[in-house]
Amino acid sequence: MATQRSDEELARQFIAGDVSAFEQLVMRYSKPVYNFALNFLGDPDEADEAAQLTFVQIYQSLPRARLDAPLKPWIYQIVRNKCIGLWRARKGVLSLSARVEPAGDEEPDPQDVEPADPLPLPEELVERKDLQRILRSAIRALPLKYRTAATLRYVNEFSFAEIARTMGVPENTAKTYFQRAKAILRRKLRDI
Repeated sequence: MATQRSDEELARQFIAGDVSAFEQLVMRYSKPVYNFALNFLGDPDEADEAAQLTFVQIYQSLPRARLDAPLKPWIYQIVRNKCIGLWRARKGVLSLSARVEPAGDEEPDPQDVEPADPLPLPEELVERKDLQRILRSAIRALPLKYRTAATLRYVNEFSFAEIARTMGVPENTAKTYFQRAKAILRRKLRDI
């Protein structure tokens, strides 16, 4: 079985003219990039658009990229920037069209919720999905820098060093952003 080539090796091969190397990078990162965008934006169509824009920019920018540093944080830096751009554009459209996001009306009425039954597996799965939905929603409500740190840590399981490289901040700053995000999430989710 052949060993898997590193991201940096694939990038060098692409720069040397091997288009299949770029295709391998896309295959390797398409699902993680989409999942990051989906968790960041909360909309499948926007996540798909962010992922597509990300790979277009990677294709165009890879010949000028620094290959002496890990490629993964650079890729996530691009998708993060695409998500922020789409989020800001959506926010502008929302304010122009006078649509307002519901402020806390999304939670079900406590009288309508049945107590958790530990026996049936399908109900447990639904409950887990509901909790994941609530957590994703709470993460999306965080300020951008905290949202980025929380998404990279919780969803993509990045180390603080990778978060720092992705965000272009010192590692201690990345840790601070994550800790503040965690404190905000704890307060928001306390009553759920």
